[in-house]
Amino acid sequence: MSETLSDDPQAKRQPTPLSEAQLSPIAPAPAARPSWGETLRVYLEAPTLRMLLLGFSAGLPLLLVFGTLSFWLREAGIDRTTIGYLSWVGLAYGFKWVWAPLVDRLPIPLLTRLLGRRRSWLLLSQSVIMAALVGMALTDPKVALLPVVWCALAVAFGSATQDIALDAFRIESADVQRQAALAAAYQTGYRMAMIWAGAGVLWIAARAEVAGAGGVIGYQHGAWQVAYFAMAASMLLGVVTVLFSPEPAPRELPPARNAAEWLKSALVEPFADFLRRYGKQAALILMLIAVYRISDVVMGIMANPFYVDMGYTKDEVAAVTKIYGVIMTLVGAFVGGALAMRFGVMRVLMLGAVLSAGSNLLFAWLGSLGHDVHALIFVISADNLSSGIASAAFIAYLSSLTNINYSATQYALFSSMMLLLPKFLAGYSGTYVDAFGYSSFFTGTALLGVPVLLLVWLASRMKMPPNP
Repeated sequence: MSETLSDDPQAKRQPTPLSEAQLSPIAPAPAARPSWGETLRVYLEAPTLRMLLLGFSAGLPLLLVFGTLSFWLREAGIDRTTIGYLSWVGLAYGFKWVWAPLVDRLPIPLLTRLLGRRRSWLLLSQSVIMAALVGMALTDPKVALLPVVWCALAVAFGSATQDIALDAFRIESADVQRQAALAAAYQTGYRMAMIWAGAGVLWIAARAEVAGAGGVIGYQHGAWQVAYFAMAASMLLGVVTVLFSPEPAPRELPPARNAAEWLKSALVEPFADFLRRYGKQAALILMLIAVYRISDVVMGIMANPFYVDMGYTKDEVAAVTKIYGVIMTLVGAFVGGALAMRFGVMRVLMLGAVLSAGSNLLFAWLGSLGHDVHALIFVISADNLSSGIASAAFIAYLSSLTNINYSATQYALFSSMMLLLPKFLAGYSGTYVDAFGYSSFFTGTALLGVPVLLLVWLASRMKMPPNP
């Protein structure tokens, strides 16, 4: 799940009035644009490389409870309506702001003393994810669906908690001008994990299948079991990275005199700070955050059932959508990160919104062709390139809104809002497809992106206040 920035509205408060250029989210923070060499060298710095590995740890669980799980469930004979409703497991990501203040402030006994505040929460959440993936592997949804759902919920909860700690770790690991590079590296690691959690799972499951009479291969739980055990073991990369990463410099927090004061500083103040700084502009910002990725998220739930129903094999889906498609997303993330550093986040945010909504129309066209691998490659190229550009710019925008004093809580609020409405609507995606078909569904998801364009335009005209 996130997390890119150059034109920062987070400049320190100054005693003299700021000019319009300084206040605008479009204006670049440095006096002169960095050269392309200076821009690209930041990707070789140690914090950027660490974020690459931690991005892998963050990206691995997502598909295992969404896209890949929907493929598994559809192959096991679970109907599309049920699969759509099960996507509400992802609402755990939409409510992570509820427990984000605890991750931001609460120490874990012994572990925090040994590793620090951010790394201790990262390690705990990674352990929950690994245990829950093992639980999913041990359960056959064709026999008993409910245990799979509970384990998926645990994976989503652990993954959302990891995102909270990791977002704070990223924001606190480098200055504002390097957030674009950290976001691009995070996206790269994230998408590499999605290759493994998408193509890797399908490839492992396909190789673990045993042909029956006449060479026919049907649904086999044992094949999926092997694949999910492998995914649980893959989380060890994130564990090792956390153990060998330095803790960001801790920010001194004023001691609370009583429980009420602690609750106010941990739960109330992060949200009050955002409202104080942005005032009436806060409503527009929150609306933009709530709907920016709506086209992609609502469409994504039905993508894998769509591939199954169109007759694409595991190997075709793995090669085209999970490997080649993720590579195109990585290209888009780097392009989006570089463009954001040179031309401003808001301009790239608008570009990403246009491309993301428009690319969904290509899926409606693909559905009219049936099983056509070459057309699938073309559609995946356009869709994933668009998604990468939009993600890099959006992560940068969210980071620019965050007060570093409340980095975990505020970023969790923003990224939760990003998913809450889209995930809720996505729960009805299977019902819609059953009633109206895939073509109407994909066209509808494209139209959902039209209001986003207006919100980005309005947000780009706002004068953003400086952050402390």
